[in-house]
Amino acid sequence: MTLSSAASTVNAPYGPSASGAAQLPPREFCVTTRVASDADEQARNLSGWRQTYDQLTPGAFAGSVSELCLEHMTVFCETTSHALRQTCEVGSDAYWFGLPLKNNGPGLINGNLIADDALAVMRGRDEFELMTSSGYRILGIVIEEAELRLHAEEVERIDFSGEVLGQQILNVGAACKAGLCDALSMLLLTTQTSSQPLSCIARRNVQSSVLAMLFDLGVPLKTDDLPERKSKSDRYWIVMQARDYILAHRDRPVAIPELCRQFHVSRRTLQYCFEETLGMTPMSYLRAIRLNGARRDLCAMSARPSKTVQSVAADWGFWHLSQFATDYRKLFGKRPSEALREALGG
Repeated sequence: MTLSSAASTVNAPYGPSASGAAQLPPREFCVTTRVASDADEQARNLSGWRQTYDQLTPGAFAGSVSELCLEHMTVFCETTSHALRQTCEVGSDAYWFGLPLKNNGPGLINGNLIADDALAVMRGRDEFELMTSSGYRILGIVIEEAELRLHAEEVERIDFSGEVLGQQILNVGAACKAGLCDALSMLLLTTQTSSQPLSCIARRNVQSSVLAMLFDLGVPLKTDDLPERKSKSDRYWIVMQARDYILAHRDRPVAIPELCRQFHVSRRTLQYCFEETLGMTPMSYLRAIRLNGARRDLCAMSARPSKTVQSVAADWGFWHLSQFATDYRKLFGKRPSEALREALGG
């Protein structure tokens, strides 16, 4: 999916400050797209990076960066028309995960091939060389190291392995990589077409979803991927307490990380407990509760006519609008747009 074809919002580039240190990305909470007709301009268009691009093949250059900056994470898609040699350094105290999309030619990081079943990873402050072919597209995730470690400790409840992330190339499997690429592309495209920035709740949901997808890749970011051992009574207690907590806060979307922190269990253990006790995943249960919350907001739309289906969906943690519409219709037998028309007397 080529994100650069969507309507673009061109902002002033962010890059090195006068002192040479990389500046923090802006926090606009919506997708911005910056286009470039020069390799040097392209290098400046990615927020928070210090980069130099050398064009290696002849012809007029064209490039773009579509970027979503959140509180502790940036997700972006970069497209470049010509082969490049890139000298790159992400901002300090962060990790970069690079996922090349299907391209005509290879991409190399420090001389190592980034294969179709692999992703690249680099720690902030470590300069690296990226060689890309003509017509190259790559997705990127930049995460603050503190946020990555906090998620590992409080949600995954595992020991974060910084040594693994020093390997530069992580083999994750072609199917898993393709699934993450599809999800990130849809996130950028959906957010780019929205008329409003992501709400605070939607931003938290996006960040936790991306982190969960990274840990689900099978990458050994951890020392032990087995769920904690709990007795049957403990598993039942966890599910009942989680359910009561969700229902007590049904006026807002509760996310998996919140439950993990509240009841001091890992995401994998929470899933195991729900599947055994209720026969469904916690995500499925939460989705149903959030869909009901969205339905109530849509039905009350006459009191807030400025709201849209997309903004209601985002408020309830659904950033994939078409999936939200599919799930809504499956549960309630009508599309959310129909519920909105009925509420507005249409």
